[in-house]
Amino acid sequence: MDDKKVLATVNGKDITEQEAHDFLNKLSPQVAIQFRTPDGLKNLVNELINQELFYLEAIEDQLDKEEDFINRLENIKKQVLIQYTVEKLFSDIEVRDDEIKNYYADHEEDFKTPEKVSASHILVDSEDEAKDILDQLNKGMPFEEAARKYSNCPSIENGGNLGEFTRGQMVKEFEDAVFSMDENQVSEPVKTQFGYHIIKLISRKEPGHTPLADVEDQIKSHLISLKQREKFADRTNELKGKYEVKMYL
Repeated sequence: MDDKKVLATVNGKDITEQEAHDFLNKLSPQVAIQFRTPDGLKNLVNELINQELFYLEAIEDQLDKEEDFINRLENIKKQVLIQYTVEKLFSDIEVRDDEIKNYYADHEEDFKTPEKVSASHILVDSEDEAKDILDQLNKGMPFEEAARKYSNCPSIENGGNLGEFTRGQMVKEFEDAVFSMDENQVSEPVKTQFGYHIIKLISRKEPGHTPLADVEDQIKSHLISLKQREKFADRTNELKGKYEVKMYL
């Protein structure tokens, strides 16, 4: 990108590629995508031209001298100045590696991972149908093929695969069966309120802990937030001692 490349001129004022880029970055991704084409760029430049035209008209009509505009400008200035002051207050906040490690160690319970299983199933209406399918599986029919052919569950699109889940996410009868199985084991028909299931346990993950490396950024963000709240509260209390504050609620 050529930052100084002139895309248009309005009354002697150049509109550069950098200005177009800056404007684009202020838009949401959903809106910005429509301008990331050659035609979209033209529309974007036209919008910048329109804004410049309205600005010139406002100056010519001396709208910047009107009391209402001056009041609005002061309110905007106040909010920006408050935000800028708070940003400067937080600018020296840092989180050391040892603080992250200590937090991880002190909050061990927060990073426990429950037992998880990954399983597939075939769901049918009757026990006899389930037994007939199980017989075909025992004779060598692939589980995924049987699921696509016979199952009543939408999971047939994935060969019966239900993905990974923990305790409490399935009905009790299904959960009791699947969490007692060995990997690659296929169950006898299991009855639930939905019908009869033939379950295949694909894999199991024992309870454990999320590694520090996987949550390091999360912990750092949390600690920064805690430090910001603490520093904000301390500075607020200092300022209340410096300036007179009265509440009438």
